[in-house]
Amino acid sequence: MRARETTVPGFEQLGDIDAANVVRCARTLLRRPLLHAASPDGDLLGMIYRHRAVLQELFATLLGYRLVIHRRYARLYKSGPGEDATRAVPTLTPRGYAHVALTLAALTGCGKQVLLSRLIEEIRAAAGEAGLVIGDAPGDRRSMAAALRHLVDLGVLTETEGTVGPLANDTAAEALITVDTDLLGQLVTGPLSEADGPERLVELAAGTEGAHAVTVEQAVRRRLVEDPVVHYHDLPETQANWLRRHRAGEARLLERYFGLVAESRSEGIATTDPQDYLNDAPFPGSSTVARVAQLALPKLLEGSEPREGDHRHPLGREDFARVCGELLESYPAAWSRRALEDPDSLVAMVVDLLRRVGVLTPHDSGEAERWLLSPSAHRWLPIPDGEPGTAERETDTPPEEPSPDLALFDYPEGESTR
Repeated sequence: MRARETTVPGFEQLGDIDAANVVRCARTLLRRPLLHAASPDGDLLGMIYRHRAVLQELFATLLGYRLVIHRRYARLYKSGPGEDATRAVPTLTPRGYAHVALTLAALTGCGKQVLLSRLIEEIRAAAGEAGLVIGDAPGDRRSMAAALRHLVDLGVLTETEGTVGPLANDTAAEALITVDTDLLGQLVTGPLSEADGPERLVELAAGTEGAHAVTVEQAVRRRLVEDPVVHYHDLPETQANWLRRHRAGEARLLERYFGLVAESRSEGIATTDPQDYLNDAPFPGSSTVARVAQLALPKLLEGSEPREGDHRHPLGREDFARVCGELLESYPAAWSRRALEDPDSLVAMVVDLLRRVGVLTPHDSGEAERWLLSPSAHRWLPIPDGEPGTAERETDTPPEEPSPDLALFDYPEGESTR
């Protein structure tokens, strides 16, 4: 007997056009969990508000996410990527994240408008209460400026007169800042009143236990929606067994409600967005780093033996240095001058890209510069279409060009993709 697939009743009653609009709104909220009128895709707020009942039902049923929708903003309370260090805001360092948290604490008592100098005093006072010291060193100023700029981008702060940018280099910089207290109150995901420390707050925000715990299927779908590659070996046993039994139905669900394509093989499932809207790092690409990374995959897979259990390939920095060096030497006219002059930086960027794509993870032994390459890397193996001709040297900012043909997963017998 075929298992009953999960559905969203309100969604199923919509016509084709409205259903497509709901999927578009759901995808937008996944990418921009805090959406306001001035943010990218903010023009969809009207549509999101119109379909708010169905969207709230969709996220609550499928992912266990809470969705708050007002006319001015929408806030999707996601569980977050956990310990994945590749999913951070690019402009924020760990110190920058600390400054964001301290700024949020300071803003709760500042009212709707505050001078930049007064806000800095409040941030330092909040840091003192937390046992931290924020000085006037250039690193502290740059970190604080990046934190404030991030809150401006989120719409929580508005630069009414002046800007926060000069703070990075000028301790006397001044500006009048307006605080959107409504958005400020929506930022923190976890229930502050129930947390006795930062670690507990993260646990509660993830929704993995207690009154806020989600079901097995919701926990698995969160991984499928948020992570490009999900290995059965990395899931708790109950979740892995559930996914093995329901992978075909989940593939249909992901495509119907979120526009994602799931590709399955014996080790796990990879999800991709054909429109590249939800992909953190679109891959393959036309830059030197992206092309070297793709061309390096077959050599990296062939040059290492997969280990038992999860079938990942153990690799070290020397493996990446060797393969990247061979590619640079074999086709010197195909790469940017920067890559040829600084191959060590190229290796670091290739590793970083493959980690963001989801096929490379740190070695579980904790050894520095040791990684595990997922068998899902087979889906990006390039298919040669003839001997390469004389290539024009790539500039450091290459123009857009068509991506090379891709080879998908080699599927287990009797299984196919959608």
